[in-house]
This record gives sequence, C-alpha cells and structure tokens, in this order.
Amino acid sequence: MKRMDFSKSLEQDLPPDGWSAPLAALWWDAKGDWARAHALVDELETPDAMAVHAYLHRKEGVTWNADYWYARAGRGFRRATLEEEREALVEGIDS
Repeated sequence: MKRMDFSKSLEQDLPPDGWSAPLAALWWDAKGDWARAHALVDELETPDAMAVHAYLHRKEGVTWNADYWYARAGRGFRRATLEEEREALVEGIDS
C-alpha cells in the first residue's frame, strides 16, 4: 500500500472495500478510533495483524503488551515515532 493512497482514503467515511483487517485497523486508528482498530486485530494470528496489534498497544502506552505482540509478530523493531511506525506498517501490508 502506498502512503499517499492510504492518506487519500482517510477523506472517506469508511475504509475501502476489500482491505485486509490489519490495514483497515491502521485506517481506523488514523481516524482516531483506537478501539475499533484494536477489535479488528485482537484475535488475529497473522504476522501483519500481530504487528499492528503491537503498534496499537505501543500507542496506548502499554509497553509490556506491545513488546509481547512485537515478539509474536517476529518483529523486534520500532520506529522513532508512532507516525513513522504506522507509515512503515501501511507500506508493508498489501491491501
């Protein structure tokens, strides 16, 4: 997914049809609905979903839980800012 396409989609009321749950979760988070974003990835076991789950807990400020999900996702990295991390996740997820 391209950052510009993702940013443009935020002008809409709903995420585009056919997007994966992790990408839709990032979309809802960008729109300010953390709870809805979390609900989309909370029970998923894919690496992308677990990485988004980790990001959401990092944003929430619950570092121990974020670390747990980063490890489950097989990703031990974090970007300097949450915005940079969201952008990296968006670019790494296919719609």
